[in-house]
Amino acid sequence: MRRQRIDALALDSYQRAARVMLANHLVTRVYPDRIALPLIRRWATELREDLAELFGYRLEVTETTARLYPVHDRLDDARPARSVNDRVFDRRRYAYLSLALAALGRAGDQITLSELAEHVADYASRIEGLDLSTERAADRDAFVDAVGWLGARGALTLADGDAGGWASDPEAGEALYDIDRPVVFALFRPPRALQHLHSVRGLLAEDTEQAQADQARRVRRALVERPVVYVDELSSAERALLGQDRLVGEVEYCTGLRAERRAEGVALIDTSGRLSDTRFPGTGTLAQVALLLIGEIADAVLDLDNPISQRPGALTPDDALLDHLDTSIPTAGVFAPLADDRETSTAATDFIDEVEDAETVTYPFLDDAWVRTTVTALTDRYGATFAAQWQADVGGLTTEVLALLTKLRLIRPVEDGLLVLPALARYRGAVVTVRVRKAEELFVTAADTDGSTPAGGS
Repeated sequence: MRRQRIDALALDSYQRAARVMLANHLVTRVYPDRIALPLIRRWATELREDLAELFGYRLEVTETTARLYPVHDRLDDARPARSVNDRVFDRRRYAYLSLALAALGRAGDQITLSELAEHVADYASRIEGLDLSTERAADRDAFVDAVGWLGARGALTLADGDAGGWASDPEAGEALYDIDRPVVFALFRPPRALQHLHSVRGLLAEDTEQAQADQARRVRRALVERPVVYVDELSSAERALLGQDRLVGEVEYCTGLRAERRAEGVALIDTSGRLSDTRFPGTGTLAQVALLLIGEIADAVLDLDNPISQRPGALTPDDALLDHLDTSIPTAGVFAPLADDRETSTAATDFIDEVEDAETVTYPFLDDAWVRTTVTALTDRYGATFAAQWQADVGGLTTEVLALLTKLRLIRPVEDGLLVLPALARYRGAVVTVRVRKAEELFVTAADTDGSTPAGGS
């Protein structure tokens, strides 16, 4: 890194720029806020060189956009796209988003919402199993969510009208958008032509024998992309690199975060809140119930009088997710001769063989019945303080809380329960205080942490 070129008085500004770029990958004049792009442009040269050297990422900066093209070593299903109302994108919303980008790439400087819907509906009609009918409210809502996602990032700017009015009644409502073409083109830039791929593995980093420099970049990428990097998910060479003070120190210097080291792994702690997409501990019912459940899990694990079972659970690459996605790739129009044979992934197999040869790692196991019973008990005790939507939906609350803990890499779901991962112990000292105010119970929590969040998963 070019440490000697960054003055100590300006280091904080550089680190803020690095965190913004690593967290968002796309920065425009309005996204994530209006001060981000000038900050990135100020440090464009240093960021371009350092992000390439440390992580193997490519950064392109123009007058109106800054686009980071990351290298993905694995898939992550815990970070879905979300609407402006925090709805998780489903397959239909992803499809509408992709088709809207295709339509905008051929449009002029402005487009109405109904016109864009017509283009997307036309494209969707050519895809088996997909359509967009403006007569169906569910289709309109999904389409507006995709348009809102583009609007939040500056690809579309509302010039007149109201998308909500169109979603309610497309005959009476309408919206006119200005199109920012540089943002549209920056949003979708795959590293390879998708029609040439016959496996999702082709979008991941090359699975070949790596030089030490490439292995170091893989470890640094893991530190900024995952909430926790566990040693059990690394190869022997990568474990050695993770243990080097110099490698971790380079990431700390670039991001301005501090590394928390344990025997089980390393996590970057984000007290700034600018690299983490999920702050934990946090406010809201899901975060509070998650913290309460952590306390119950920790008590169960530490109960020497009633020891719980242990199960092996090597944190290996998720081949099941890769295979599941591959089954969705259409065979028509795929040019197999142009596809790269390296997509057959030998790295995952080699890693699994290495793990099997090593000593088996086990984790505490809790079954589904225990989880359901515990969340129900927490709801009975504190339910009056929960958001109204969760008070009568214990099943939905349980699902969302477990998804949050999984995303933070504190647990790992298995077929009939969950495995307790080491980082969960960081929050085991949570204290819950219930106070009565105007005949209503409110609870606040305090953890034995500094309130910060593991930084990966941005």
